[in-house]
Amino acid sequence: METKVVLGLGGNKGDRASYLSRAREALSEQFSLISCSQVYESEAWGGVATNGNFLNQVLLIQTTLEPLALLQITQRIELELGRTREQHWGDRTIDIDILYFGDQVSKDPKLVLPHPYILERRFVLAPLAEILPLAKHPLLDKTSVQLLAECTDSARVAVWQEGK
Repeated sequence: METKVVLGLGGNKGDRASYLSRAREALSEQFSLISCSQVYESEAWGGVATNGNFLNQVLLIQTTLEPLALLQITQRIELELGRTREQHWGDRTIDIDILYFGDQVSKDPKLVLPHPYILERRFVLAPLAEILPLAKHPLLDKTSVQLLAECTDSARVAVWQEGK
């Protein structure tokens, strides 16, 4: 059975746009890519990253895999693109988060679903509301647009314009 999965991509080290593009390509080689948001630029979130602004994007894919199998693939792609895990919420070349896996809810220590920080991250909610405005959070029964409107994160998030 195929499941629609929402992924969040982001990074702030090196050629940020290239890492996003390479992650999208790697994911589209493995899965059916249904939709992707524009690229957004945002201030670092979590108070740890120091390498400058992040580029972020949300993708909608379709897969027959189970959540933990998908997680293994996304982590392998991160490693192939130079991701290191030196500091929680620190600087990174690429991060691929599983935001929603259909409407599944999981408290597995390896993968909490839906992603536990969606509500707190404007850099996730803005692109999510762009491509899936009426998608509902499986626990809160609120749409992406409603969650974005209620988000208390005050970090600047804007559509990225290359060269500006």
